[in-house]
Amino acid sequence: MGVQENGNKKKYERMGSDAAEEEIVLTNNLQHKKAKEEGVIVDNISDNTRKYVFACAIFASLNSVLLGYDVGVMSGAIIFIQEDLKISEIQEEVLVGILSIVSLLGSLAGGKTSDAIGRKWTMALAAIVFQSGAAIMSLAPSFQILMIGRLLSGIGIGFGVMIAPVYIAEISPSIARGSLTSFPEIFVNLGILLGYISNYAFSGLPVHINWRIMLGVGIFPSVFIGFALFVIPESPRWLAMQNRIEEARSVLSKTNDNEKEVDDRLAEIQLAAGIANAEKYKAKAVWQEILNPTPTVRRMLITGCGIQCFQQITGIDATVYYSPTIFKDAGIKGNTELLAATVAVGFTKTMFILIAIFLIDKLGRKPLLYVSTIGMTFSLFCLSFTLTFFGDGQFGIGLAILFVCANVAFFSVGIGPICWVLSSEIFPLRLRAQASGLGAVGSRVSSGLICMSFLSMSRAITVGGTFFVFFMISALSVAFVHTCVPETKGKSLEQIEMLFQNEGEWQEGEVEMADAERLVQQKL
Repeated sequence: MGVQENGNKKKYERMGSDAAEEEIVLTNNLQHKKAKEEGVIVDNISDNTRKYVFACAIFASLNSVLLGYDVGVMSGAIIFIQEDLKISEIQEEVLVGILSIVSLLGSLAGGKTSDAIGRKWTMALAAIVFQSGAAIMSLAPSFQILMIGRLLSGIGIGFGVMIAPVYIAEISPSIARGSLTSFPEIFVNLGILLGYISNYAFSGLPVHINWRIMLGVGIFPSVFIGFALFVIPESPRWLAMQNRIEEARSVLSKTNDNEKEVDDRLAEIQLAAGIANAEKYKAKAVWQEILNPTPTVRRMLITGCGIQCFQQITGIDATVYYSPTIFKDAGIKGNTELLAATVAVGFTKTMFILIAIFLIDKLGRKPLLYVSTIGMTFSLFCLSFTLTFFGDGQFGIGLAILFVCANVAFFSVGIGPICWVLSSEIFPLRLRAQASGLGAVGSRVSSGLICMSFLSMSRAITVGGTFFVFFMISALSVAFVHTCVPETKGKSLEQIEMLFQNEGEWQEGEVEMADAERLVQQKL
């Protein structure tokens, strides 16, 4: 649906939709606008329902612990892997960065897989593949076998990071979707902290054993995912796409106490699912539509994929993976002291992601993105300045730790979780899984390229110079947020699609629903 200028007339139409769907979505938007004008935010969720949805979001986010743990633990394990297996600096960069690159295979396959076998069982597949990779890595006798395990782990992570936000967005009520969809990023941060703690805890063991235990511990979180499958339901939107309407209604009833709202939401989902299923029989397939997008879909892709790429090209994964290298450049010498400093980074990153949960549905996505990107830009500049002019002294060490912690704190309070929230809620149902997977691919490829080039860049232009490059990229992310990201707080997934129909709506944040309704009535 969109508003297109044609002289003084406006034509209002929904992408691939019919008048019945327009009426339902318009009615919901008019109610949303009226409630907003009256200053009322309706929350009809009972405590039991809230707890149920909360539990589903937690269980769906467990795969994200695996990604976080791998990122955190590898930052310390690589020190001992290098010593034990005698790998070169190039091999070190490849080992660290290849996980992000290969995870694009899982993310690309995840969209099609989740449409074929469901969101729930795609999460199970992700855990199984990651478990296999982690087991191989912990037993690897050589760099080549270690790489095989790393590749499997990357594919499993690719599945996991793509499907968790999609599942949570589809099962959550609109009023809590932002907070709940940020859970995967929270669990990523928890995994990073656990990885740092594991590094510190096992660093005193013999070199040929400690890194194997560090990597092997990553198997345990995926065991809990098996138990989660007996608790969480399938996505109601996926069930509707499979014409399992009564099952979809049952799931919606568990996540919403108002029967009328359940009926309304089911009607919206059925219409959207009908359009999505119809697309399967048209010459223009989903991927063809993504590769040859309409102006509306193009704006969605720019926003969804762009925010994913900016999340990574500002250097957050490189900061986490190579934090021992950063602190060594600042003047810290011993391995134990280096790993202790990384624990402080992991703790900061985890604490500030919790702040984001409480603010994301109150302040909105865009204000937090401004705070996050501006704060990161300032922190990266100060870190670059510190590493360049204040190295090898206690003052420089203190400032380096402070600005690394500030950088990850601003990341965690905004672009870290919100990028996944946006990429899972802005796409229409027929494109959501594949487009979200494409966004995850952009994130993983960006992360891999940054991580695989960090040591080489640092050697060429110094660590401080590398962070100056990240500072300039972060400054561009502020402009991107201002130009390309709309506010989606409090809107249903179907309402969000409307924001992208007219470019002017990105700044206004809302369609003039009364005008829209009148025009649709004229059309009918």
